[in-house]
Amino acid sequence: MFQGGKGIQDLLKQAQKIQKKIMKSQEELSNKIIQASSGGGMVKVEMNGNQELVSLNIDKEVVNPDDVEMLEDLILAAISDARQKVKEMVESEMVSLTGGVKIPGLNT
Repeated sequence: MFQGGKGIQDLLKQAQKIQKKIMKSQEELSNKIIQASSGGGMVKVEMNGNQELVSLNIDKEVVNPDDVEMLEDLILAAISDARQKVKEMVESEMVSLTGGVKIPGLNT
C-alpha cells in the first residue's frame, strides 16, 4: 500500500534535478556545432544543437547555371545530414541524462 507524501516529495525533487540538468544540457547543446557536407565536400554546412543553420559554404566548382537542380540537391543533402547528426547528438545527451527513460514532452 502507498505510504504517503514522503515518496512523492522525493520523486518530485528528483524530477526537478533532472529537469535542471536537461535545461542546462539544452543550453550547452545550442552552443555545439555539427558539420556536414555533400558532393564530396563541395557543399558544407554547420548547424547548432537547436538545428539552426549557422554556416553554408559552396565550392564555386559546383555552381553551374545550367544545373541549378544539382546544387539544390547537394544543399538539401548536406542540411539533412546535419539535422540527422544534431538529432543523434541530442538523443545521446538526453539518454545520458535520463538513463534511457523516455520523458513525455522532450523533443528527442
